[in-house]
Amino acid sequence: MKRFVLAALATTMLMGANSAALADDALKAAIAAPTRTPDNVKRDVYRHPYETLTFFGIKPNMTVVELAPGAGWYTEILAPYLRDHGKLITGGSDLASPNENERKGAERFMARLNAKPEAYNKVAVGVFSPGRKYELAPPNSVDMVLTFRNIHNWIPLGPEKMKDLFSNLYTVLKPGGVLGVEEHRLPASKTQDATASTGYMHEAYVIKLAEDAGFKLAGKSEVNANPKDTADHKNGVWALPPTLTNKDEDRARYQAIGESDRMTLRFVKPAK
Repeated sequence: MKRFVLAALATTMLMGANSAALADDALKAAIAAPTRTPDNVKRDVYRHPYETLTFFGIKPNMTVVELAPGAGWYTEILAPYLRDHGKLITGGSDLASPNENERKGAERFMARLNAKPEAYNKVAVGVFSPGRKYELAPPNSVDMVLTFRNIHNWIPLGPEKMKDLFSNLYTVLKPGGVLGVEEHRLPASKTQDATASTGYMHEAYVIKLAEDAGFKLAGKSEVNANPKDTADHKNGVWALPPTLTNKDEDRARYQAIGESDRMTLRFVKPAK
């Protein structure tokens, strides 16, 4: 009996190792997918998609919400990765928004999805209109929510609406589900702008936002750290690549710094 139990345990461990290897291969394949935009691929050296998503603990059979996907940099990776065994839900602008700019943003994103149905026709499109409307997924139905360099855009909503925003994320996640956050990092020695107008945020501030909603901090990673970034640039984080908003002014210096110093945080919704 003991020999049988040991053999069964060894088989289970081997199956687990094989499953992890397959998931790892699938992520590498998604990052190398030919459907990715060449200019986006060039930024892998700064954005570290493999290391970042591995740290968050993503698996190909998960249901994942990507908040505010913008032009779809991470969508290009997440969609093929989750296509066969999982589900990607993009929480973006509202096509029915009363705000014309938001509607146009939603139309542009939908046009990108529709242009490559072989990659994106299984992507579910939800609504994430901070401070106004949240239609992402049913309660307790999502394995992971991801947000990349977005929180600074929501801070001007004010404390109450930020609390409601994080509460909505908490609600859609399953117990034990993960909230993965990447954000531009402001050194603790510098003063936090109340509206995050520079694009930078204190790590402690971001952690408090999540913890106040009930999340528990489960880990930090320095994979997206950049010690060259002093976070005190004219026109904030947008002075750095890829935006280079100051154009030719100090361009070489900003290019030498590279993209911003960023926190990478993993939170968990406690299991009941």
